[in-house]
Amino acid sequence: MTEAARTLESHGWWLASRASGVVALILVTVSVMIGLAMAGKVLRVPGLSRKLMAIHEQTALAGLIAISVHAITLLGDPFLDPGVAGVTVPFAMDFETFFTGLGVIAAYLALLLGLSYYARRRIGTKTWRKAHKATVLVYVLGLVHALGAGTDTSAVWFRWWVMATTPIVGGLFVHRVLEGRAKAKAKEAKAREGAAAPQGEPEKPRLAPRPKPRQGLAARPAMEDG
Repeated sequence: MTEAARTLESHGWWLASRASGVVALILVTVSVMIGLAMAGKVLRVPGLSRKLMAIHEQTALAGLIAISVHAITLLGDPFLDPGVAGVTVPFAMDFETFFTGLGVIAAYLALLLGLSYYARRRIGTKTWRKAHKATVLVYVLGLVHALGAGTDTSAVWFRWWVMATTPIVGGLFVHRVLEGRAKAKAKEAKAREGAAAPQGEPEKPRLAPRPKPRQGLAARPAMEDG
């Protein structure tokens, strides 16, 4: 057996979990960036929003699959040996307990928010939109999890990826918050103007019509001269 085969046999599950974790982080990052860009109406190109919505949905679903593979393949790693509780219960794994716990929470939050899209009619579109704002939290928790418990944090490409994408996500998030506050203030100002506007001049009382002279009455007799 070659050295590569031995490495694959002993570290295969760990390598698969490591690779799927990186893929999950990339997909979540792309999905969150597109979602924030659409919510903040940064890209106002005719016909583009529908395409971005499709990419946003597909990357979110692919990210959920990658997260599932990341957790399932880790069960086969003989060194960590996390057990089912280690990948399903927050802060139950012995390895980097805090950071792995954040990863489990991020996975549950991603699953909840991702699948809520298909139940938005039942829970209400307004409620769903408010809950969907927490999607950026999935990105933050996933990034902290990767930085604290990931093996690729020392890799140059990973550092460049984080330095290139984090400012974009942060900028889009700030833009969305400011855009939302501006809309809320404009709505309040419009409501105040409507409440302070005069209700209109009071109607003048209508006068009763003057009676018409009667017709057919005999004319007054003319006065005779002395």
